[in-house]
Amino acid sequence: MKGTDWLMIAVVPKRIILRPALVYMAVSAGGAGVILLLVVFLFICHLNRRLQPILAECNHLRTADAERLGRLSPIAHQTIDSLPPINQAQDELGILADTVHQVARQLHQSFTLLEESNEQLETRVQERTEELAKTLENLQETQSQLVQTEKMSSLGQMVAGIAHEINNPVNFIYGNLGYAEKYTQDMLEAIALYQMHCPPHPAIQQHLDKSELEYVAEDFPKLIASMQTGTQRIRDIVVSLRNFSRLDDSVQPTSIHEGIDSTLLILKHRLTAQSCRSEIKVTKSYGDLPLVNCYAGLLNQVFMNLLANAIDVLEEDADADQKKLQPTVHISTQAEVDRVVIGIADNGKGMTEATKAKLFNAFFTTKPVGKGTGLGLSISRQIIVEKHGGTLDCVSEPGQGTEFIITLPLQAVGNQTTTAVPVAG
Repeated sequence: MKGTDWLMIAVVPKRIILRPALVYMAVSAGGAGVILLLVVFLFICHLNRRLQPILAECNHLRTADAERLGRLSPIAHQTIDSLPPINQAQDELGILADTVHQVARQLHQSFTLLEESNEQLETRVQERTEELAKTLENLQETQSQLVQTEKMSSLGQMVAGIAHEINNPVNFIYGNLGYAEKYTQDMLEAIALYQMHCPPHPAIQQHLDKSELEYVAEDFPKLIASMQTGTQRIRDIVVSLRNFSRLDDSVQPTSIHEGIDSTLLILKHRLTAQSCRSEIKVTKSYGDLPLVNCYAGLLNQVFMNLLANAIDVLEEDADADQKKLQPTVHISTQAEVDRVVIGIADNGKGMTEATKAKLFNAFFTTKPVGKGTGLGLSISRQIIVEKHGGTLDCVSEPGQGTEFIITLPLQAVGNQTTTAVPVAG
Protein backbone atom coordinates (compact mmCIF):
# COMPACT_ATOMS: atom_id res chain seq x y z
CA MET A 1 0.00 0.00 0.00
CA LYS A 2 1.11 3.47 -0.72
CA GLY A 3 3.02 5.01 1.97
CA THR A 4 3.76 1.80 3.80
CA ASP A 5 7.18 0.11 4.15
CA TRP A 6 6.22 -3.47 4.69
CA LEU A 7 6.21 -6.47 2.24
CA MET A 8 4.08 -9.60 2.26
CA ILE A 9 5.64 -12.89 0.98
CA ALA A 10 3.48 -15.92 0.20
CA VAL A 11 5.22 -19.35 0.09
CA VAL A 12 3.53 -21.99 -2.10
CA PRO A 13 4.98 -25.54 -2.73
CA LYS A 14 6.30 -26.16 -6.30
CA ARG A 15 4.43 -29.39 -6.74
CA ILE A 16 1.16 -27.67 -6.22
CA ILE A 17 1.92 -25.24 -9.02
CA LEU A 18 3.55 -27.84 -11.42
CA ARG A 19 1.12 -30.70 -10.76
CA PRO A 20 -1.42 -29.62 -13.38
CA ALA A 21 1.33 -29.19 -15.95
CA LEU A 22 2.88 -32.59 -15.11
CA VAL A 23 -0.52 -34.25 -15.28
CA TYR A 24 -1.15 -32.69 -18.65
CA MET A 25 2.26 -33.71 -19.96
CA ALA A 26 1.86 -37.24 -18.64
CA VAL A 27 -1.52 -37.62 -20.26
CA SER A 28 -0.26 -36.19 -23.52
CA ALA A 29 2.84 -38.42 -23.52
CA GLY A 30 0.85 -41.53 -22.65
CA GLY A 31 -1.64 -40.88 -25.42
CA ALA A 32 1.12 -40.24 -27.91
CA GLY A 33 2.94 -43.43 -26.78
CA VAL A 34 -0.16 -45.54 -27.15
CA ILE A 35 -0.78 -44.11 -30.58
CA LEU A 36 2.91 -44.70 -31.59
CA LEU A 37 2.86 -48.27 -30.32
CA LEU A 38 -0.32 -48.91 -32.21
CA VAL A 39 1.15 -47.48 -35.39
CA VAL A 40 4.40 -49.54 -34.98
CA PHE A 41 2.40 -52.69 -34.31
CA LEU A 42 0.26 -52.13 -37.37
CA PHE A 43 3.42 -51.42 -39.46
CA ILE A 44 5.17 -54.56 -38.23
CA CYS A 45 2.12 -56.70 -38.91
CA HIS A 46 1.84 -55.30 -42.38
CA LEU A 47 5.60 -55.68 -43.02
CA ASN A 48 5.55 -59.25 -41.69
CA ARG A 49 2.81 -60.20 -44.12
CA ARG A 50 4.85 -58.72 -46.94
CA LEU A 51 8.10 -60.42 -45.85
CA GLN A 52 6.65 -63.94 -45.43
CA PRO A 53 6.78 -64.80 -49.20
CA ILE A 54 10.25 -63.27 -49.47
CA LEU A 55 11.58 -65.24 -46.50
CA ALA A 56 10.05 -68.45 -47.82
CA GLU A 57 11.62 -67.89 -51.24
CA CYS A 58 15.01 -67.14 -49.63
CA ASN A 59 14.85 -70.39 -47.67
CA HIS A 60 13.93 -72.25 -50.84
CA LEU A 61 16.78 -70.66 -52.81
CA ARG A 62 19.29 -71.36 -50.08
CA THR A 63 18.27 -75.01 -49.83
CA ALA A 64 18.27 -75.53 -53.60
CA ASP A 65 21.64 -73.80 -53.97
CA ALA A 66 23.14 -75.86 -51.16
CA GLU A 67 21.88 -79.04 -52.83
CA ARG A 68 23.63 -77.99 -56.04
CA LEU A 69 26.76 -77.31 -54.05
CA GLY A 70 26.44 -80.77 -52.53
CA ARG A 71 26.49 -82.30 -55.99
CA LEU A 72 29.61 -80.30 -56.89
CA SER A 73 31.66 -80.82 -53.76
CA PRO A 74 31.37 -82.30 -50.24
CA ILE A 75 32.29 -78.86 -48.91
CA ALA A 76 28.72 -77.76 -49.62
CA HIS A 77 27.33 -80.12 -46.97
CA GLN A 78 29.51 -78.41 -44.40
CA THR A 79 28.29 -75.08 -45.71
CA ILE A 80 24.64 -76.13 -45.24
CA ASP A 81 25.27 -77.39 -41.72
CA SER A 82 27.16 -74.25 -40.76
CA LEU A 83 24.41 -71.88 -41.90
CA PRO A 84 22.16 -70.71 -39.03
CA PRO A 85 18.43 -71.29 -39.62
CA ILE A 86 16.27 -68.27 -40.30
CA ASN A 87 14.47 -67.38 -37.10
CA GLN A 88 11.36 -65.45 -37.86
CA ALA A 89 11.24 -64.27 -34.28
CA GLN A 90 14.21 -62.05 -35.02
CA ASP A 91 13.95 -58.67 -36.58
CA GLU A 92 12.63 -59.22 -40.10
CA LEU A 93 14.92 -56.66 -41.72
CA GLY A 94 17.98 -58.20 -40.06
CA ILE A 95 16.86 -61.66 -41.14
CA LEU A 96 16.38 -60.47 -44.70
CA ALA A 97 19.82 -58.82 -44.82
CA ASP A 98 21.48 -61.91 -43.32
CA THR A 99 19.67 -64.20 -45.76
CA VAL A 100 20.63 -62.10 -48.76
CA HIS A 101 24.24 -62.08 -47.52
CA GLN A 102 24.25 -65.88 -47.10
CA VAL A 103 22.70 -66.42 -50.52
CA ALA A 104 25.31 -64.15 -52.11
CA ARG A 105 28.09 -65.97 -50.29
CA GLN A 106 26.73 -69.33 -51.43
CA LEU A 107 26.45 -68.11 -55.00
CA HIS A 108 30.06 -66.96 -54.84
CA GLN A 109 31.08 -70.37 -53.52
CA SER A 110 29.03 -72.01 -56.26
CA PHE A 111 30.81 -70.06 -58.98
CA THR A 112 34.17 -70.75 -57.33
CA LEU A 113 33.45 -74.48 -57.18
CA LEU A 114 32.18 -74.44 -60.75
CA GLU A 115 35.37 -72.77 -61.92
CA GLU A 116 37.47 -75.29 -59.97
CA SER A 117 35.42 -78.15 -61.40
CA ASN A 118 35.85 -76.78 -64.92
CA GLU A 119 39.60 -76.45 -64.41
CA GLN A 120 39.80 -79.98 -63.03
CA LEU A 121 37.70 -81.24 -65.92
CA GLU A 122 39.90 -79.47 -68.47
CA THR A 123 43.01 -80.88 -66.77
CA ARG A 124 41.56 -84.39 -66.81
CA VAL A 125 40.50 -84.05 -70.43
CA GLN A 126 43.99 -82.83 -71.36
CA GLU A 127 45.63 -85.66 -69.40
CA ARG A 128 43.32 -88.22 -70.97
CA THR A 129 43.99 -86.77 -74.43
CA GLU A 130 47.74 -86.99 -73.84
CA GLU A 131 47.33 -90.57 -72.57
CA LEU A 132 45.29 -91.50 -75.62
CA ALA A 133 47.83 -89.87 -77.94
CA LYS A 134 50.65 -91.72 -76.18
CA THR A 135 48.69 -94.96 -76.35
CA LEU A 136 48.03 -94.44 -80.05
CA GLU A 137 51.71 -93.76 -80.66
CA ASN A 138 52.65 -96.88 -78.69
CA LEU A 139 50.14 -98.92 -80.67
CA GLN A 140 51.52 -97.63 -83.95
CA GLU A 141 55.06 -98.33 -82.80
CA THR A 142 54.10 -101.79 -81.57
CA GLN A 143 52.30 -102.54 -84.82
CA SER A 144 55.32 -101.46 -86.86
CA GLN A 145 57.60 -103.45 -84.58
CA LEU A 146 55.44 -106.53 -85.00
CA VAL A 147 55.50 -106.11 -88.78
CA GLN A 148 59.27 -105.64 -88.75
CA THR A 149 59.66 -108.56 -86.33
CA GLU A 150 57.72 -110.83 -88.64
CA LYS A 151 59.73 -109.61 -91.62
CA MET A 152 63.04 -110.12 -89.86
CA SER A 153 61.97 -113.52 -88.52
CA SER A 154 61.00 -114.66 -92.00
CA LEU A 155 64.15 -113.11 -93.46
CA GLY A 156 66.31 -114.77 -90.81
CA GLN A 157 64.79 -118.17 -91.49
CA MET A 158 65.20 -117.70 -95.23
CA VAL A 159 68.81 -116.50 -94.89
CA ALA A 160 69.64 -119.38 -92.56
CA GLY A 161 68.15 -121.85 -95.03
CA ILE A 162 69.96 -120.31 -98.01
CA ALA A 163 73.23 -120.17 -96.08
CA HIS A 164 72.85 -123.85 -95.22
CA GLU A 165 72.08 -124.82 -98.82
CA ILE A 166 74.98 -122.75 -100.18
CA ASN A 167 77.38 -123.96 -97.53
CA ASN A 168 77.15 -127.63 -98.51
CA PRO A 169 78.23 -127.33 -102.19
CA VAL A 170 80.73 -124.60 -101.35
CA ASN A 171 82.39 -126.84 -98.77
CA PHE A 172 82.44 -129.62 -101.37
CA ILE A 173 84.11 -127.36 -103.93
CA TYR A 174 86.51 -125.85 -101.40
CA GLY A 175 87.52 -129.26 -100.11
CA ASN A 176 88.17 -130.62 -103.61
CA LEU A 177 90.17 -127.63 -104.81
CA GLY A 178 93.17 -128.78 -102.80
CA TYR A 179 93.10 -132.16 -104.51
CA ALA A 180 92.54 -130.51 -107.90
CA GLU A 181 95.60 -128.34 -107.33
CA LYS A 182 97.70 -131.39 -106.40
CA TYR A 183 96.46 -133.45 -109.36
CA THR A 184 97.08 -130.54 -111.71
CA GLN A 185 100.60 -130.06 -110.42
CA ASP A 186 101.32 -133.76 -110.84
CA MET A 187 99.99 -133.71 -114.40
CA LEU A 188 102.06 -130.66 -115.34
CA GLU A 189 105.18 -132.27 -113.89
CA ALA A 190 104.46 -135.47 -115.83
CA ILE A 191 104.07 -133.52 -119.08
CA ALA A 192 107.32 -131.69 -118.41
CA LEU A 193 109.15 -135.01 -117.83
CA TYR A 194 107.62 -136.46 -120.99
CA GLN A 195 108.77 -133.48 -123.02
CA MET A 196 112.25 -133.78 -121.53
CA HIS A 197 112.84 -137.52 -122.14
CA CYS A 198 110.62 -138.40 -125.11
CA PRO A 199 110.65 -136.54 -128.41
CA PRO A 200 107.10 -135.47 -129.14
CA HIS A 201 105.22 -136.58 -132.18
CA PRO A 202 104.72 -133.77 -134.73
CA ALA A 203 100.93 -133.90 -134.20
CA ILE A 204 101.37 -133.74 -130.43
CA GLN A 205 103.82 -130.89 -130.74
CA GLN A 206 101.41 -129.02 -132.97
CA HIS A 207 98.65 -129.44 -130.38
CA LEU A 208 100.95 -128.33 -127.58
CA ASP A 209 101.90 -125.24 -129.50
CA LYS A 210 98.27 -124.47 -130.24
CA SER A 211 97.17 -124.90 -126.61
CA GLU A 212 100.03 -122.76 -125.26
CA LEU A 213 101.06 -125.35 -122.71
CA GLU A 214 103.71 -123.16 -121.14
CA TYR A 215 101.16 -120.41 -120.42
CA VAL A 216 98.68 -122.96 -119.07
CA ALA A 217 101.35 -124.49 -116.81
CA GLU A 218 102.10 -121.01 -115.43
CA ASP A 219 98.51 -119.74 -115.13
CA PHE A 220 96.68 -122.85 -113.95
CA PRO A 221 98.04 -122.77 -110.36
CA LYS A 222 97.01 -119.12 -110.17
CA LEU A 223 93.55 -120.09 -111.39
CA ILE A 224 93.26 -122.74 -108.69
CA ALA A 225 94.42 -120.23 -106.06
CA SER A 226 91.85 -117.66 -107.16
CA MET A 227 89.13 -120.32 -107.01
CA GLN A 228 90.22 -121.18 -103.48
CA THR A 229 90.11 -117.48 -102.54
CA GLY A 230 86.64 -117.12 -104.06
CA THR A 231 85.23 -120.17 -102.32
CA GLN A 232 86.80 -119.06 -99.04
CA ARG A 233 85.07 -115.72 -99.43
CA ILE A 234 81.76 -117.47 -100.09
CA ARG A 235 82.31 -119.55 -96.97
CA ASP A 236 83.04 -116.40 -94.96
CA ILE A 237 79.89 -114.72 -96.29
CA VAL A 238 77.80 -117.79 -95.47
CA VAL A 239 79.22 -117.88 -91.94
CA SER A 240 78.51 -114.16 -91.57
CA LEU A 241 74.94 -114.63 -92.77
CA ARG A 242 74.43 -117.46 -90.33
CA ASN A 243 75.89 -115.41 -87.48
CA PHE A 244 73.93 -112.33 -88.43
CA SER A 245 70.59 -114.12 -88.79
CA ARG A 246 70.76 -115.95 -85.49
CA LEU A 247 67.29 -116.57 -84.10
CA ASP A 248 68.54 -116.77 -80.52
CA ASP A 249 66.00 -116.65 -77.72
CA SER A 250 68.56 -116.96 -74.94
CA VAL A 251 71.68 -115.17 -73.74
CA GLN A 252 74.93 -116.75 -74.88
CA PRO A 253 78.63 -115.84 -74.63
CA THR A 254 79.39 -113.96 -77.84
CA SER A 255 82.39 -112.36 -79.52
CA ILE A 256 81.59 -108.71 -80.21
CA HIS A 257 84.37 -108.44 -82.80
CA GLU A 258 83.01 -111.43 -84.70
CA GLY A 259 79.58 -109.81 -84.89
CA ILE A 260 81.00 -106.50 -86.14
CA ASP A 261 83.21 -108.22 -88.73
CA SER A 262 80.31 -110.33 -89.98
CA THR A 263 78.20 -107.20 -90.40
CA LEU A 264 81.00 -105.42 -92.26
CA LEU A 265 81.38 -108.38 -94.59
CA ILE A 266 77.67 -108.26 -95.45
CA LEU A 267 77.92 -104.51 -96.09
CA LYS A 268 81.17 -104.75 -98.05
CA HIS A 269 79.45 -104.08 -101.38
CA ARG A 270 78.27 -100.72 -100.03
CA LEU A 271 81.76 -99.75 -98.93
CA THR A 272 83.33 -100.06 -102.38
CA ALA A 273 83.95 -97.00 -104.54
CA GLN A 274 80.96 -95.60 -106.43
CA SER A 275 80.64 -93.18 -109.31
CA CYS A 276 79.74 -90.35 -106.93
CA ARG A 277 82.26 -91.06 -104.18
CA SER A 278 85.45 -92.82 -103.33
CA GLU A 279 85.66 -96.01 -101.29
CA ILE A 280 84.42 -95.75 -97.72
CA LYS A 281 87.39 -96.57 -95.52
CA VAL A 282 86.78 -98.63 -92.38
CA THR A 283 89.32 -98.27 -89.57
CA LYS A 284 89.27 -100.40 -86.43
CA SER A 285 90.66 -99.89 -82.93
CA TYR A 286 89.78 -103.18 -81.29
CA GLY A 287 90.56 -103.69 -77.64
CA ASP A 288 90.99 -107.00 -75.86
CA LEU A 289 87.36 -107.92 -75.17
CA PRO A 290 86.07 -110.91 -73.24
CA LEU A 291 83.04 -112.85 -74.43
CA VAL A 292 79.84 -110.93 -73.63
CA ASN A 293 76.65 -112.68 -72.57
CA CYS A 294 74.08 -111.23 -74.95
CA TYR A 295 71.54 -111.90 -77.70
CA ALA A 296 73.99 -112.21 -80.58
CA GLY A 297 71.40 -111.97 -83.38
CA LEU A 298 69.79 -108.82 -81.96
CA LEU A 299 73.16 -107.22 -81.30
CA ASN A 300 74.26 -107.89 -84.88
CA GLN A 301 71.14 -106.14 -86.12
CA VAL A 302 72.04 -103.10 -84.00
CA PHE A 303 75.50 -103.08 -85.62
CA MET A 304 73.81 -103.36 -89.02
CA ASN A 305 71.58 -100.36 -88.31
CA LEU A 306 74.38 -98.12 -87.07
CA LEU A 307 76.81 -99.04 -89.84
CA ALA A 308 74.14 -98.78 -92.57
CA ASN A 309 73.12 -95.35 -91.23
CA ALA A 310 76.76 -94.21 -91.25
CA ILE A 311 77.12 -95.34 -94.87
CA ASP A 312 73.89 -93.55 -95.81
CA VAL A 313 75.16 -90.32 -94.24
CA LEU A 314 78.49 -90.54 -96.07
CA GLU A 315 76.72 -91.18 -99.37
CA GLU A 316 74.48 -88.16 -98.80
CA ASP A 317 77.54 -86.05 -98.04
CA ALA A 318 79.19 -87.29 -101.23
CA ASP A 319 76.13 -86.28 -103.25
CA ALA A 320 76.20 -82.81 -101.71
CA ASP A 321 79.98 -82.30 -101.68
CA GLN A 322 82.05 -83.89 -104.41
CA LYS A 323 85.25 -82.55 -102.82
CA LYS A 324 85.05 -84.89 -99.85
CA LEU A 325 87.91 -87.25 -100.65
CA GLN A 326 87.96 -89.98 -98.01
CA PRO A 327 84.69 -90.91 -96.27
CA THR A 328 85.58 -92.97 -93.20
CA VAL A 329 83.86 -95.14 -90.62
CA HIS A 330 85.84 -95.78 -87.44
CA ILE A 331 84.97 -98.64 -85.08
CA SER A 332 86.47 -98.83 -81.60
CA THR A 333 86.02 -101.25 -78.70
CA GLN A 334 87.40 -101.32 -75.19
CA ALA A 335 86.81 -103.32 -72.05
CA GLU A 336 86.13 -101.76 -68.67
CA VAL A 337 85.60 -103.31 -65.25
CA ASP A 338 82.16 -104.83 -65.78
CA ARG A 339 81.22 -103.70 -69.26
CA VAL A 340 82.42 -103.17 -72.82
CA VAL A 341 82.20 -99.93 -74.81
CA ILE A 342 81.69 -99.93 -78.59
CA GLY A 343 81.98 -96.80 -80.72
CA ILE A 344 80.85 -96.44 -84.34
CA ALA A 345 81.79 -93.05 -85.79
CA ASP A 346 81.67 -91.41 -89.21
CA ASN A 347 83.23 -88.22 -90.55
CA GLY A 348 79.96 -87.01 -92.08
CA LYS A 349 78.14 -83.74 -91.71
CA GLY A 350 76.97 -84.33 -88.12
CA MET A 351 73.65 -83.18 -86.74
CA THR A 352 72.07 -80.37 -84.74
CA GLU A 353 70.85 -80.53 -81.14
CA ALA A 354 67.23 -80.46 -82.36
CA THR A 355 67.83 -83.54 -84.49
CA LYS A 356 69.66 -85.34 -81.68
CA ALA A 357 66.76 -84.67 -79.31
CA LYS A 358 64.38 -86.61 -81.58
CA LEU A 359 66.87 -89.14 -82.90
CA PHE A 360 65.60 -92.12 -80.90
CA ASN A 361 61.89 -91.29 -81.26
CA ALA A 362 59.83 -93.84 -83.13
CA PHE A 363 59.07 -92.92 -86.76
CA PHE A 364 61.53 -90.01 -86.76
CA THR A 365 63.88 -90.09 -89.75
CA THR A 366 65.94 -87.60 -91.72
CA LYS A 367 66.01 -89.82 -94.79
CA PRO A 368 63.85 -89.29 -97.88
CA VAL A 369 60.36 -90.78 -98.01
CA GLY A 370 60.50 -94.49 -98.77
CA LYS A 371 64.11 -94.94 -97.70
CA GLY A 372 63.83 -94.89 -93.92
CA THR A 373 61.18 -96.22 -91.53
CA GLY A 374 62.25 -94.19 -88.49
CA LEU A 375 62.30 -97.36 -86.36
CA GLY A 376 65.92 -98.51 -86.63
CA LEU A 377 67.46 -96.35 -83.91
CA SER A 378 64.38 -96.52 -81.71
CA ILE A 379 64.36 -100.29 -81.59
CA SER A 380 68.17 -100.43 -81.47
CA ARG A 381 68.06 -98.46 -78.24
CA GLN A 382 65.30 -100.76 -77.00
CA ILE A 383 67.49 -103.79 -77.71
CA ILE A 384 70.52 -102.26 -75.98
CA VAL A 385 68.66 -100.78 -72.99
CA GLU A 386 65.81 -103.21 -72.31
CA LYS A 387 67.30 -106.47 -73.57
CA HIS A 388 70.86 -105.99 -72.35
CA GLY A 389 70.69 -103.33 -69.64
CA GLY A 390 73.17 -101.13 -71.51
CA THR A 391 73.11 -97.66 -73.04
CA LEU A 392 73.08 -96.23 -76.57
CA ASP A 393 74.13 -92.59 -76.87
CA CYS A 394 74.90 -90.22 -79.72
CA VAL A 395 77.68 -87.63 -79.82
CA SER A 396 77.49 -85.24 -82.75
CA GLU A 397 77.99 -81.64 -83.77
CA PRO A 398 77.36 -79.98 -87.12
CA GLY A 399 80.38 -80.49 -89.34
CA GLN A 400 82.11 -82.76 -86.79
CA GLY A 401 80.68 -86.14 -87.72
CA THR A 402 78.61 -88.49 -85.56
CA GLU A 403 79.51 -91.25 -83.12
CA PHE A 404 77.17 -93.78 -81.54
CA ILE A 405 78.46 -95.21 -78.27
CA ILE A 406 77.17 -98.56 -77.03
CA THR A 407 77.86 -99.79 -73.50
CA LEU A 408 77.06 -103.40 -72.68
CA PRO A 409 77.35 -105.10 -69.31
CA LEU A 410 79.24 -108.37 -69.40
CA GLN A 411 76.09 -110.04 -68.11
CA ALA A 412 72.82 -109.10 -69.87
CA VAL A 413 70.24 -107.94 -67.36
CA GLY A 414 67.34 -106.95 -69.61
CA ASN A 415 64.06 -108.52 -70.66
CA GLN A 416 64.38 -112.14 -71.79
CA THR A 417 62.09 -111.75 -74.82
CA THR A 418 63.64 -111.26 -78.24
CA THR A 419 62.63 -108.49 -80.59
CA ALA A 420 63.75 -108.08 -84.18
CA VAL A 421 64.82 -104.75 -85.61
CA PRO A 422 64.65 -103.49 -89.19
CA VAL A 423 67.88 -103.58 -91.12
CA ALA A 424 67.81 -99.89 -91.96
CA GLY A 425 65.91 -96.96 -90.55
